[in-house]
Amino acid sequence: MSGSKPLNECRVLCTPSTFGRRDPSLKSTLEATVEDVIYNPFGRALKAAEARPLVQAVDGYIAGLDEIDASVIAAADRLRIIARYGVGIDRVDVAAATARGIAVTNTPSTNSGAVAELTIAFMLCLARNLITADAALRRGEWPVLDGIGIRGKIVGLIGFGAVGHEVAKRLKCFDCCILAFDPYVGPDVAKGYGVSLVPLEELLSEADFVSLHAPATDLNTGMVNKEFLGRMKEGAFLINTARGDLIDEGALVSALESGRVQGAALDCFSREPVDKDNPLLRLPQVIVTPHTGAHTDEAVNRMGWTALENCFAALRGDRPAHLVNPEVWEQRRGGKNNA
Repeated sequence: MSGSKPLNECRVLCTPSTFGRRDPSLKSTLEATVEDVIYNPFGRALKAAEARPLVQAVDGYIAGLDEIDASVIAAADRLRIIARYGVGIDRVDVAAATARGIAVTNTPSTNSGAVAELTIAFMLCLARNLITADAALRRGEWPVLDGIGIRGKIVGLIGFGAVGHEVAKRLKCFDCCILAFDPYVGPDVAKGYGVSLVPLEELLSEADFVSLHAPATDLNTGMVNKEFLGRMKEGAFLINTARGDLIDEGALVSALESGRVQGAALDCFSREPVDKDNPLLRLPQVIVTPHTGAHTDEAVNRMGWTALENCFAALRGDRPAHLVNPEVWEQRRGGKNNA
């Protein structure tokens, strides 16, 4: 990794497809500040093989949901910063970046409200069969569809971080009983949001809606499996606005087909873009969206400016505000950068 140099001599790779879409000054600021900007030629998240040639000879990387594995890190011959445009870092090999002295940042809390709003929208659509009703009318039908009310229902949140907090705040007006499972959160924090922390077993057996808000880690990848789904309250709904890797999709298909799970709303999948032959897409009780939870005007602007500020700070030699691997900064301060 090369040492610091003036921003106007730096090259930056910028891959998020929504970067600057709502606020063109994001791109103009980036382009006016650095020597050269390389934008995503594919218009979607990059696979590792696509990212490798693009990271060569760049100093900064403003990254969307790209696959940034060890091979991409190895190809980055002068990279100093990977500034994630979003919260999740599960697609970045942080250990490999740290070993090379490359800072990794994210944009915490910038899109929490947007993801929470989609979660609530999913709940309402599932409860009132809105997607089914819309499709039936477009076919010339006039069905009588039963729905359920949200008021008084039990909502279970798996993970109670920033998004979980925002979901809980928005559910207050529906008079829901909110349960949460998160081993890293204390009861006093949950109580402040009117939420009861409970064991996972209790949450699954009682919740009418189970909503996922956990990061994808080695510990919880595939956590929504046959056993998990079998422990859910019969006829409950599942919502995922977090990460597709949390769900064993084959097990979910079986649970939906059997009626054990009444319906599901999914904003993310284990493979993205989702395969058109994915059996989940054929089930009418499943609502699907293309990982769009963070894509509101406010959220994309906040993510964009925060990622840009993180990138500029690191390239100037300043400590970024949202550093995921702080040990890199200790290496730099101690003069122990590893090229």
